[in-house]
Amino acid sequence: MTTQPGLVGLDVRDQVAVITLDSPANRNALSRQLVGELSAHLQAADDRSDVRAIVVTHTGNTFCSGADLVEAAELGMHDATRSLLGLLRLVVALPTPVVAVVKGHARAGGVGLVGACDLALCTDASTFAFTEALLGLTPAIISLTTSTRLTEREAALKYLTGATFDGKEAARCGLLTASVSADALDAATSSLLAQLLQASPQGLKETKRLLNAPVLARMDADGGGLVELSARLFGSEEARLAMAAFRERRPPPWATDSCSP
Repeated sequence: MTTQPGLVGLDVRDQVAVITLDSPANRNALSRQLVGELSAHLQAADDRSDVRAIVVTHTGNTFCSGADLVEAAELGMHDATRSLLGLLRLVVALPTPVVAVVKGHARAGGVGLVGACDLALCTDASTFAFTEALLGLTPAIISLTTSTRLTEREAALKYLTGATFDGKEAARCGLLTASVSADALDAATSSLLAQLLQASPQGLKETKRLLNAPVLARMDADGGGLVELSARLFGSEEARLAMAAFRERRPPPWATDSCSP
């Protein structure tokens, strides 16, 4: 497999590490290379004594589209889901607070990455969707970082239907911290970071540890089984049909336009 030039950037200034997903050609999909670079930058930022907050943002109009399905077809979904679990666990476990700043769209694993971050901002025009059920899959791994952000009814609605919802709805339901107009996003990000930097380094780390302990415990208890579930579903006949329909821009055979009450 050909390795592309760097897909993730890192810039540190004013006690904030800004990590930028920069693979717009495939909508910042979670390829092996991108996950590896993102993980390395997250760890490197956390290791620096002059970094007190980490921002994860993106180029292009998509924050992250989820799994790299082309790569997964070549290498198998087992490796892809295990690497996703490792990435999400790293974000949750890092002592340094991580803030997602979404200027575009997020789908599937990309929504899981947003959920793993401690705080998250987006624009009102951003869109989100748990698309797994539409593709014969289930949001197994990303349920670890998103189900606790949502009420049970919200999770059921969004997981089962795969419906797209905007930034305002994402903030209303608790998936995002706040949604603002596009021209207000930079100011909102600066304001949020300024508030974080008012807290002591120890206070931030210990509070993040307190908040995320239940999520880490569930990741360690259930993660392996959810990796196996994802891999099994990805290899199923229904998933194969759904992926083919998605590539050919047509509905899968079971989809209907309407339903009688």
